[in-house]
Amino acid sequence: MKTRRFDPADDLIIVKARLYGPRGHRPLSLAFDTAASETHIVPEIIDDLGYSPRQGEQITSVTSAIGRERGYMLRVSRFASLGFSFDDFAVHVHDLPEGIGIDGLLGLSFLRRFNYEVRSVEGRILIDRA
Repeated sequence: MKTRRFDPADDLIIVKARLYGPRGHRPLSLAFDTAASETHIVPEIIDDLGYSPRQGEQITSVTSAIGRERGYMLRVSRFASLGFSFDDFAVHVHDLPEGIGIDGLLGLSFLRRFNYEVRSVEGRILIDRA
């Protein structure tokens, strides 16, 4: 069982992640989001790491409180978060609202591989491989 900490005073549960691409790797701050079916990364990061929309597998869209956002699904060479990593991991590349201070959402496409417990008052996530 691994433990990851977050700031319980924040409006969002923010976790660290790392994304790998043709031009290296980059740390990310993602919102832990069990309401997101997929893991989302903003386009700027994908572009900086050397990926292109031409490498996308399909066009996607997401409906949220701000409306319908078009993007695409892309397989990245490696994605890591919460002490675990996966090669050839699919992420959805979509814009997020300006000014929220995150690089994307850690969604169920990653989280469903684990048993986890969020202890909001303590600011801890307990996670274990299912």
